[in-house]
Amino acid sequence: QVQLVESGGDLVQSGGSLRLSCAASGSIFRIYTMGWYRQATGKQRELVATITSAASTNYADSVKGRFTISRDNAKNTVWLQMNSLKPEDTAVYYCNAYLTDYRDYYRRDYWGQGTQVTVSS
Repeated sequence: QVQLVESGGDLVQSGGSLRLSCAASGSIFRIYTMGWYRQATGKQRELVATITSAASTNYADSVKGRFTISRDNAKNTVWLQMNSLKPEDTAVYYCNAYLTDYRDYYRRDYWGQGTQVTVSS
């Protein structure tokens, strides 16, 4: 079994910063891509940022220049540094990992439970 546990969500004022963390554990053989997605109330879940095991990154246009994704492959951990936060960044942020589970060696997506980020104006 694989678990992704997020932390770091909070209430912050516009212009502030937060750092989200996500640690993956369990029956992990190899993690390929890790990432962050978010879902605001009444909207679909959207990509925020992803990072491969080779540290290649991809960002949504709305967060480029403000958010930075990073990871530690040895610790199966990914972070999202969020600066210059805006009220429109308010959402539940979900951690994602695309990985091989050593119980069956299938590649699949796993999701965390989500952490709330609220940015007040």
